[in-house]
Amino acid sequence: MTGIPSFQTVLFDLDGTLVDTAPDLVASMMVLRQQSGLADADPAVFRHHATRGAVGLLEAGFAGQPDADLNALKAAFLDHYRDNLWVHSRPFAGVEAVLEQLTVAGLRLGIVTNKPEWLTLPLLGQAGWDERFGCVVCGDSVARAKPHPDPVVEACHRLDTEPGRCLFVGDDRRDVEAGRAAGVATAVAGWGYLPPGEDGRGWGAEWFFAEPLEMLEMLGMFVGESQE
Repeated sequence: MTGIPSFQTVLFDLDGTLVDTAPDLVASMMVLRQQSGLADADPAVFRHHATRGAVGLLEAGFAGQPDADLNALKAAFLDHYRDNLWVHSRPFAGVEAVLEQLTVAGLRLGIVTNKPEWLTLPLLGQAGWDERFGCVVCGDSVARAKPHPDPVVEACHRLDTEPGRCLFVGDDRRDVEAGRAAGVATAVAGWGYLPPGEDGRGWGAEWFFAEPLEMLEMLGMFVGESQE
C-alpha cells in the first residue's frame, strides 16, 4: 500500500463511531420510562441522544417530568445497561475492515471515550477487541473528559505519538473540540449519532466521512481485491 499520509496513530470515539450502541442504551432508558408509567414512545426519537451517554438520554427521555430524580434514574439506568450492553449493539458496517487495514498498515490505534472504564472494557470484550487497540482512554481515565483535550493528550502519550501525527475520528462536536485543542487532526464520523439537521461539517474538523470505508480512501488504502 502506498500514499499513506504522515499519520502514525488513529484514535476513535467509541459509541456512535466504532459501535452502534444506541439500541441497547435507548432500550435501558425505555425500561425506566415504562417503570415510571410514561407513555410508549418511538425509540428512534432518542437514538441521536446516545452519543451523550446516560445523562443525555435521561434528560431527553424524561423531558417535561419535573419530578424525575435524574440521579436515581442514572443509577438504575447504569445497572440495567451494564447487564444488557451487548444485546443488539454491534460494530458499524465497515468498521472491522477499517480497523484491520489500519493495523496491517502499521498504524497505532486507540480509543478515547467518555464512557466509564467499567462499561467500556466489557463492551470491547464482547466485540472481540481486547487486543485490538494500543490504548483505551475512558471518561474516568483522566480528571477531565471530552471536550477537554486531556483524554486525547493522554492517548497520544500512551501511544508515544506526536499530536501532529495523529487523527481523531468521532461523531460528536466534543470529539472535534477535544482533538483540535490537543493539536491532532480530526474527522467527523458521519454515520454516527449526529443531531437532526446537523452533519458535522461545520464543527471545524479537517475531514468528514460519510461511512467508515471512506477513511481508507483518504489514507490511500484499499480493501478486498483492490489491494492487489
